[in-house]
Parts: sequence; C-alpha cells; structure tokens
Amino acid sequence: MPDQERPLDAELVRLVQRLWEPPPPSRRGPKASLSIERIVDAAIALADAEGIGAVSMARLGKALGVSPMALYRHVGSKDELLAHLTDRIAADLPDLPTEGTWRERLERWMRVQIDLALARPWFLDLPLSTVMPGPQRLRWIDQAFGILADLPLTADEKFAIIGLLAQHVLGESRVQIEAARAGGEPYSDLAVMLGQFADPDAYPHLVSAFAHAPAPASGDPEDEIAFGIHVVLDGVAAYVARKQE
Repeated sequence: MPDQERPLDAELVRLVQRLWEPPPPSRRGPKASLSIERIVDAAIALADAEGIGAVSMARLGKALGVSPMALYRHVGSKDELLAHLTDRIAADLPDLPTEGTWRERLERWMRVQIDLALARPWFLDLPLSTVMPGPQRLRWIDQAFGILADLPLTADEKFAIIGLLAQHVLGESRVQIEAARAGGEPYSDLAVMLGQFADPDAYPHLVSAFAHAPAPASGDPEDEIAFGIHVVLDGVAAYVARKQE
C-alpha cells in the first residue's frame, strides 16, 4: 500500500495540479488561438512524425506560428508539457466493456496498452518522471481495480498485481519496439550465431532449446504478445485460486 504520510515534492504537486485544472474559458481574438490543448496536439503530431526527441519549445513554436515564450504562458516547462502529453495519450485508452470474466477483461486491459505503445513507439522514450497521476491515467488504472474488485484479494495484493501487469506491458512493448527498430529476425539471428559460436558442451541447454524447439522462435509478434499475456495471467489465476481455497 502506498505511504500516504510521506511528504510530496512541491514540484510534483504543482505538475499534477496543472493536469487536473480545467481548461480556461475560451476568449475571442487572435491571442485566444493558442491553448494547452493545441500545444499538446502539436507536440503529439511532432512526436508521431519525428520521435519524442524532436519535441522542443522552439519546434512547437514554429509549428504553431508563435514564439517559444508564448508557449510558456500556457505550459510552465518542458516537463509540464511532457506530463500533459502522457496524460493525453492515456485518453486514447478506451473504456473497457464490463462483460466477460475477470481474466478476459484483464487480458484486454493489457493488450490495448501494448497496441497503443506499438502505434506510438516514442511514448516509451518518455522519462518516467513525466508519467504523472493525471485524470486520464487514473481513469485507466481505476478500470483495473474495478476488474479485480470481486476477487478475494487485499488492497495490497491488488496494487501488486496491477503493478506486475503494468511492468509486463512496458517490458513487452519495449521488446517489440526495439526488435522492430533493429530489423531482422532476432530469434533466428540468435539461432544462427549460436550455431556458429556456441559450444554445445559449454551451453548445452540453450543450444538444445534452439535445435529442438524452433516453433517458439518464429518471431511472430502477435504470438509472442499473446503468449506472454497468457502466461502472466496464468500466474495471477493460480494465485487467486489459492486464495479461494
């Protein structure tokens, strides 16, 4: 369970507060054309086109036809901009249907996150310090707690399970993204290198695995993603079953 008594960093509190502030009322005139919504939209478009490294106040100002200083009237810093950006991306995660078993719903909860990360690979290049508890991110986490609500789990166990699933989502997404960036067939390439350089006497189990079980090394991303999710949820299901005994 998170420690609710620990004092919070003042800058962290300020950034989170900014995420929860309602947008100011629209104003007439040319100065009203710039808003945090437009700035974040431009940042996402730039990241989609060139990666997150291309997102800077100078580039955004140029894209929006304003000076970089004009942006700071709406967003206080680059970190604040990235915090808004991460929460906006979370808005693309859908409200999940309530039908189905808890396992089916958790599988969907994990899969749509992986799909979103694969659609926008730059998202995983963002520093973790920019991932704040904004309204959209918390909406998504709340759905996971809702899925687990009727299971015989303590609050600590629910936190731990959701954290485990989130770690798998991040890890699987990063593996798939890095493999796509590298090109080639990572598993096939490793099998070839093992055949050339690995002494079976020194690495008997690894060499045997590649020699006698080629199917898992097919490298089909869809199969890899589904397999990983199923194995993780098998573990959760086994834990829940023990709690129900």
